[in-house]
Amino acid sequence: MAGKNPWGNTGKGDEPGEDSPGGDKPTGDKPGGGSGDGPRNPWLPGGSGEPGKRRSASIDDIFKNRGPEGPRRAGGGGPGGSAFRLPELPGGKSWGPVIAGAVALIWLAVTSVHFIQPGEQAVVTWLGGKYSRTIDSGTRFTAPWPIEMVEKENVTQIRSETIPGTNTEKLILTADQNLVDLSYLIRWNISDLTLYKYQLSDPRNALLEIGEAAMRAAVARKSLDQVLTGEGRAEIEQDVRERMQARLDAYRSGITVQGIEINKTDPPARVEEAFKDVSSAQQDADAAINRARAVAQQLLARAQGDASEFNNIYEEYKLAPEVTRRRLYYETMESILSKTDKTIVESGNVMPYLPLPEVKRRTQAQPARPQGE
Repeated sequence: MAGKNPWGNTGKGDEPGEDSPGGDKPTGDKPGGGSGDGPRNPWLPGGSGEPGKRRSASIDDIFKNRGPEGPRRAGGGGPGGSAFRLPELPGGKSWGPVIAGAVALIWLAVTSVHFIQPGEQAVVTWLGGKYSRTIDSGTRFTAPWPIEMVEKENVTQIRSETIPGTNTEKLILTADQNLVDLSYLIRWNISDLTLYKYQLSDPRNALLEIGEAAMRAAVARKSLDQVLTGEGRAEIEQDVRERMQARLDAYRSGITVQGIEINKTDPPARVEEAFKDVSSAQQDADAAINRARAVAQQLLARAQGDASEFNNIYEEYKLAPEVTRRRLYYETMESILSKTDKTIVESGNVMPYLPLPEVKRRTQAQPARPQGE
């Protein structure tokens, strides 16, 4: 019993004995379509097209009529497709252009409007690198990012730099070849934002280096005692500020130095004890000098008082020389005789000499008798 040809309908000659005696060899369409010898491609869809021609195979053609849902399309809501679909505008138009336009407007508003605070300035650069302009405080508008980029800086803020850092020793040579451990503070602000941003590669580092050079030059003109005792601190601070500002202006740095403040002036740590001994000796010497000056002032005041008294006496003497001479004689003799042990009485009826002081001393030398004896 002859079976059906697995290669599809072949037209004439399907039954044994026709065109193929005994039915040994199946005949049918060739792989390209049409009738002829050779097997037909089983994956090519059939059709009622022109004889000898077939359409090319595709996934849509294969599964087009395979299910009850019809053709499956990308983004569909059926099984196996995406469940999310954007709503449509009236008329069947998509929301995509509207969303893109809203995002573009928000982007323009965020990157084109800038609020510059009081005391601030901003530098605008073109395409991230080329300088465009400098804008002041207020509400300013620029091209959106990345066409124009804005960088803000506070130009009125007083900034400070401490040299050296915390717990760091910085030794500076003085005029008398001594070393002093000195730390100081630099207060500065930005005077020209454009120069500050683009004139120097690292303006802060330049400020520190210029400050250190100026401080060493100023301390080198003072002795160690002037630096340690603080007598020359004000001069050093003023000198350093002027030197720094002159150099920064020459570099066109856009920086203004507001002030220099010396925080610490100590001897080096290795010789600190010796400096303490020297300082103690210096304090003792200063104390002795002060005491000597006090005694000298007292003696001088006394001498000036005696001289003034003598001048007064001399004025009286010129008015009455005899009376003044006699009074001076009496005062002199009284001063001399009050220190002797003799008592002289000028009278003819008594002894010319009475040992009254001797009697008085003996009376005082005798112990006092107790009462009742």
